[in-house]
Amino acid sequence: MDANLILAIDGIAYGLLLAIAAAGLTLAFGAGGVLNLAHGTLVAAGGYLAVATSSGTWSSLAAGMLAATAVGAAGGGVMAAATAALNRRRHLDQALLTFGAALIGGDLLTTIFGPDILRPRVPAVLEGTVIVAGRPYPADRLAVLGIAVAIAVAGYGGLHRTRAGRLIRATVDDRGMVAGIGVNPRLVDAAVLVASGALAGLAGALSTPILGVGPDTADTVLLLSLIIVVCGGLGSVPGAVAAAVAVGLVQTVGVTTIPGLAPYLLIFTMALVLLARRTPLTGEVHR
Repeated sequence: MDANLILAIDGIAYGLLLAIAAAGLTLAFGAGGVLNLAHGTLVAAGGYLAVATSSGTWSSLAAGMLAATAVGAAGGGVMAAATAALNRRRHLDQALLTFGAALIGGDLLTTIFGPDILRPRVPAVLEGTVIVAGRPYPADRLAVLGIAVAIAVAGYGGLHRTRAGRLIRATVDDRGMVAGIGVNPRLVDAAVLVASGALAGLAGALSTPILGVGPDTADTVLLLSLIIVVCGGLGSVPGAVAAAVAVGLVQTVGVTTIPGLAPYLLIFTMALVLLARRTPLTGEVHR
């Protein structure tokens, strides 16, 4: 039973990390109206920057997370500027543009940081273990789990309980009304893309100590984020969190029990969810 509990904690921690990354993608598409296929590259960039900044101290770890968040936000701003001219065109046009940016960005990251999987140096206390359900459990994973929960709660509260969040949701529902109160809807769209990029960079910094970062990180994160967004509902942040935890559990159980079939297990589970789900999850945002 203890072993199953540890496995469940691993799956939930991994799922919440994915939720932070996928929340940026679903926010960009559901609220900003942009299908950003460069999202995984922003996650990888945040991870690489965290590796380059961290030196084993708490201050460098905090600086790495801040730097990763900042570079993700900057990348989101670049995507906002690049896709502004495509605002009234099909999502396929946005996908082609952002996919090209992802290819260029991924190649630059590999050129700068090399082809190896890298991990940052973390404070010594995070390299140890703590006792959970009578078993040793890595302290860094438990810390990431706590931070991910805090970010998920803060993000949901910000979107539903603050003026900025209400303005974003109002822009999705009625852009003309938002323009009528003196707010440019395009500025709201740009702010949403900056925020989604910041989430991507932060997700990269948080996941790097556990998963590492390498040439395949961007593609893997993008694929899993797309699965989460589709299963959770386009634009649904609560749905994305629920789907991300499910993906984390399926991946963790699959890799632990049947590693050779783990990727197929995830795709099979996704297919079952899509076939069984007849209505979107609550909280979905429509454009």
